[in-house]
Amino acid sequence: MATHGMIDLETLSTRPDATVLTVGAIKFDPYTDLEPHSGLYLRLNVDEQSELDRHVDQGTLEWWAKQDEKIRNEALGDEDRVQLTEFVRQLNKWCVGLDELWCQGPLFDYAILQNLYAQLNTPVPWNYWQIRDSRTLFKCCTSDPRKSMQTDLHNALADAYFQAKSIQVAYKELGVKQ
Repeated sequence: MATHGMIDLETLSTRPDATVLTVGAIKFDPYTDLEPHSGLYLRLNVDEQSELDRHVDQGTLEWWAKQDEKIRNEALGDEDRVQLTEFVRQLNKWCVGLDELWCQGPLFDYAILQNLYAQLNTPVPWNYWQIRDSRTLFKCCTSDPRKSMQTDLHNALADAYFQAKSIQVAYKELGVKQ
C-alpha cells in the first residue's frame, strides 16, 4: 500500500515568503478508492511570522475580504494558533513514512514551506524527488476531477482532502498502476 500526502496552504500572499495562515495535510493511497486519512490541520501564529518579516499582500487581503464569512473567519481568526516550532514538529512527524508528497502547483505550497523552513534554519521533511504536482496531473485528465466534488474552498484541510480524492480519480482515469 502506497502512502502519499497532500498539503495545502492558505496564506496572506502568493510570494515564497508569504505569511501562512493555515496548513492542511492528508494521507492517501492514490492507487485505490480508500478514504484519505490522518488529516493534519494547523493554524499558524501570524504575529510570530510578522517578526520574521513574512510577506502580507494588500491584494490578497482584499481577496480574503470577499470570501465567505465562515471560511474567512476560519483562516483569519486568532484562536488556536500554534507556534512555528510546534508547526514544524507536527508537520515533520506527519511526513514520516510518505512515499510521495503532493500539492496544487510546485511554485506555491512547496516554495512557501521551503522558504519558511529555511528561515527557521530547519531542513524540510521531504526529499526533492518526492514532490508531485496535482495541477499538472489534473490537466492530463479529460476534465478536472475537483470540479465535480470539491466544497469548502479555501479551507486548507478540505482542499487537501478533495485534491487527494481527485488524484485517486485521475490515477484511475489515466490507468496509473503501482
